[in-house]
Amino acid sequence: MEPSPISLTAIVLAGGQSSRMGTDKALLSIDNQPLLYRVCQLAQVCATQVLVVTPWLEKYQEVVPPGCRLVRETRSHGPLVGFARGLAFVDTEWVLLLACDLPCLPESELLKWLDYLDSVSAEAVALLPRHPQGWEPLAGFYRRSCLPQINDFVNQGGKSFQKWLKANYVQELPVTDPKMLFNCNTPADFQVAQRLVRPSLIN
Repeated sequence: MEPSPISLTAIVLAGGQSSRMGTDKALLSIDNQPLLYRVCQLAQVCATQVLVVTPWLEKYQEVVPPGCRLVRETRSHGPLVGFARGLAFVDTEWVLLLACDLPCLPESELLKWLDYLDSVSAEAVALLPRHPQGWEPLAGFYRRSCLPQINDFVNQGGKSFQKWLKANYVQELPVTDPKMLFNCNTPADFQVAQRLVRPSLIN
């Protein structure tokens, strides 16, 4: 499939402490590729620029694919603050935000998602999948223009991505199979991800 002509920046968040995993999940490998590398490579399929936001530039500089730009967080303050940090370097209207641990998201699905951007309401700050607990903030699209609203929310003490999303208009992004958004927080999750990642699913 050919990449979309839409001008798009991708931000990959790699600032978590991986406390439940017990080791740095960004460096865990599936098919001999670290999770962080896999997600960055996926983002490069559709994005003109890929930014990796992390406190650990030195640790990841040899892990990310060529062409990705590492953006330093002073320290991890959570995904919303990390996203705002990356968003300050964006000059495209739309931003694809991805967690570093999405091994099951296929290229074909991501390219299908791009087709929805042209139909997003002008009032919507984001186009995101929905799950029973709320929005899926780390696998979807945001307008660059939402940065001032995020900064205001954070400056008032807000930290929760879900609370910020609830205060704004978000449009739902259809997802073919929820398992595509499976992420890895624990060793058991990683074992499940290894079983889910099959050539028929990823390609």
